[in-house]
Amino acid sequence: MLSILLNLLLTLLPSYSLIDHFQDFVPRLKDHLLSRLLNDEYDGDKQVFTSEERNTVHFVNNLNRVSQSRHFQLNFTTYDIHRKQDTLRPGHDTFIMMLSREDDADAHPFWYAQVLSAFIIAVNHHGVDKMMEVLWVRWLGVMPGHKWGIKKARLPKIRFIPDSPGAFRFLDPTLVLHACHLISAFAKGRTDSLLPHSSSVARENGDIDDWTVYYANM
Repeated sequence: MLSILLNLLLTLLPSYSLIDHFQDFVPRLKDHLLSRLLNDEYDGDKQVFTSEERNTVHFVNNLNRVSQSRHFQLNFTTYDIHRKQDTLRPGHDTFIMMLSREDDADAHPFWYAQVLSAFIIAVNHHGVDKMMEVLWVRWLGVMPGHKWGIKKARLPKIRFIPDSPGAFRFLDPTLVLHACHLISAFAKGRTDSLLPHSSSVARENGDIDDWTVYYANM
């Protein structure tokens, strides 16, 4: 229902007013959906469409048929070529990894994200109805300058992207490789500089800060 999305806007990014964030949220959602409907390669949702292009995507019953999933499942292949399945519950402790969309020679091979919500949205594009699954995620980025790998005997070090429009994005669940295990870097402590000084659904039990750094267990 529309109230699901409105509630998400109220609690997820308190740094923005509801009106400003709602005006930004829906166009970004349409940009994401349209990019998938056009079979564009995912680039982190950098593609911005015109209002005319966005208007080709219609929400069935004005978003009244949006459902929020309590769980979602991911199929993946293990290192020894076996099929496995992860069952995840969106929330502050659910992390996933996907192949990086960066092509620099020294780019990290994976992107990491915290899954905050999973939606099933009914859309109509050029007269055709379609149910689309969408994840709403909070991105993490690799710590610059940190050397990792077998030879270094170190795990990748990552952290949440500071509060900005790009810190929270939509994601096609079919792009997810599988769940990942992040280890809090306890020695680095916690920080309240990544999100505004208030509680958020991106944080646990009303916390007002985040772990400064995580290690990606590989």
